[in-house]
Amino acid sequence: MMKVASVTKKILHAILFDEIWDAMKVTFKHMFHRPITFQYPREQRQIPDTHRGALALLRYDDGKERCVGCDLCEAACPSRCIKVVSAEDKSLPLQRYASEFYIDITKCVFCGYCVEACPVNALAMTKLYEFSTHDKRTLLFDKKRLYEIGEKFLEDGKKYLYAHGQEKNSDSSREYRYYFPQSVAKGTQPPPKHLT
Repeated sequence: MMKVASVTKKILHAILFDEIWDAMKVTFKHMFHRPITFQYPREQRQIPDTHRGALALLRYDDGKERCVGCDLCEAACPSRCIKVVSAEDKSLPLQRYASEFYIDITKCVFCGYCVEACPVNALAMTKLYEFSTHDKRTLLFDKKRLYEIGEKFLEDGKKYLYAHGQEKNSDSSREYRYYFPQSVAKGTQPPPKHLT
């Protein structure tokens, strides 16, 4: 008698697909919950101002390059992914600039030490984080590409500097320019307002 009841029960479970209905209960239970998965390509994430994304070179508001070729960012980099070649400006004595600037993004650890080391806030981190490419050589950013990123993500770069206390968001801080020592015989630039 016991055998017939257990066989009948097994047959009934097989005919009614009991395991499938148990699984469907779980599916239907989760079907009406709010989705928590972030749909990445279609939805863009809200990124904070302190995000450490791609590095960018910034210019002053008048279009002049901020970078003075001091190589402090290269010295501060723990992964040695930055290479700066500096040269002297022939028209302005004692003034240097970065003739070449390279960052290998594949080696970068996005620590932000280079941004902190920069005395003129020429480097900033942006919210750009999509680096997928078919050619690894495109991830070696040169000076031209870094300035393009800086122009495209200028507001993000400035917000990063403001958020980390590197620069103040005021008119008096924008007047600041790195002041180079000048020739005594002939001044090459007027002193900034904060030194007069």
